[in-house]
Amino acid sequence: MRRRRLRTALTGLVLASAALTTLPAAAPAPTAPTGPAALRPAAAPDWSTAVVDSTMARYTPSTIGGWSYPVGLYLYGQYLTYRRTHDARYLTYIKSYVDRFVKSDGSIDQSFNSLDSMQAGRLLVILHHETGQDRYRKAAKKIRDRLNTYPRTADGGFWHANTSSRAHQLWADGVYMVNPFLVEYGKEFGDSAYTDDEAAKQLYVYGSHLQVANGLLKHAYDESKSTSWADPQTGLAPEHWCRAVGWYSMAIVNVLDAVPANQSRRPQLLTIFRKLAAGLEKYQDPATGRWFQVMDKGNRSDDWTETSCSSMFTYALSRGVQQGYLDPHYAAVAQRGYQGVLAKLSVGSDGRTNLADISIGTNVGDYAYYIARDRATNDFHGLGAFLIMNEQLRGD
Repeated sequence: MRRRRLRTALTGLVLASAALTTLPAAAPAPTAPTGPAALRPAAAPDWSTAVVDSTMARYTPSTIGGWSYPVGLYLYGQYLTYRRTHDARYLTYIKSYVDRFVKSDGSIDQSFNSLDSMQAGRLLVILHHETGQDRYRKAAKKIRDRLNTYPRTADGGFWHANTSSRAHQLWADGVYMVNPFLVEYGKEFGDSAYTDDEAAKQLYVYGSHLQVANGLLKHAYDESKSTSWADPQTGLAPEHWCRAVGWYSMAIVNVLDAVPANQSRRPQLLTIFRKLAAGLEKYQDPATGRWFQVMDKGNRSDDWTETSCSSMFTYALSRGVQQGYLDPHYAAVAQRGYQGVLAKLSVGSDGRTNLADISIGTNVGDYAYYIARDRATNDFHGLGAFLIMNEQLRGD
């Protein structure tokens, strides 16, 4: 009851400040308080619950969309908010969404012929953990079993999808679509001997192909070097697309968190992550704290800072410091990123939150292609990444 009253009060705060539609507020600063009031910091709104409540008001579990990784990412962020607040509505909503796809006998009408289709499998593991219902284990096992025959590159990396247009290709996006699921599946169902080794291997194989001298990752790699975007010598895509690198940064943190200290590839993963962190610090926009859509070309007038990847990098750097993977000075880099993302969050006249400048879903392309992508508001890629970031940093 106390938590409900607090949430009601916070909602009232958001509604009362609806006219201040951007953060930081453009309105004149109020007169500074004096006396004892000056010693008490103002309570910050709970932006996670504000975003979740706004999204639940916009969509029901039936209208939020089909089985997909953007919805899966958003609902994972909603689950993190549930774990802190224990607001039963949040978990009930997730369960109602998943139960559209998982029948009572555990069957699920998905072929799992792409890594993208596997990401929402994290929700299956979560619901088994929360409810104990065996149907979620059976549905999750379909993904685990699919990996036994899933196509791979010669050095063992999972193809982005089992289609001719994605054959032999590793996309940085893909490591997040399957590997956090894998390590969580292994922990929940006693399969960690396989899942930890596989996830660490995937992060290493992808990193060994995609990471270049500046610490950043190229969007994708084609082992066959035959697709239109692939460099004929290296097989690499031409650009550093920020969300692809963001997916990798979150995945490597999740896997490092899960695998044991003596896991054989752990030193290699730490080397990749530390090199990546140095690249993130170098290419962070000093003016906003965010990162650019094409990460290393922020000096071009048409490049723009993108909100979902900025949330992903902020989360990864903050968590990396917290867990001892990164030097403590990266906490300040993360704080600049956090404030930069909060500046893209606003509250509309309807009292609901709006998160701006989120790139829509994207294939592999050239500079002009990435720059021309729609800059959406409240796209699930951005909402999910925001919640993951905010649950990590809101207490700092």
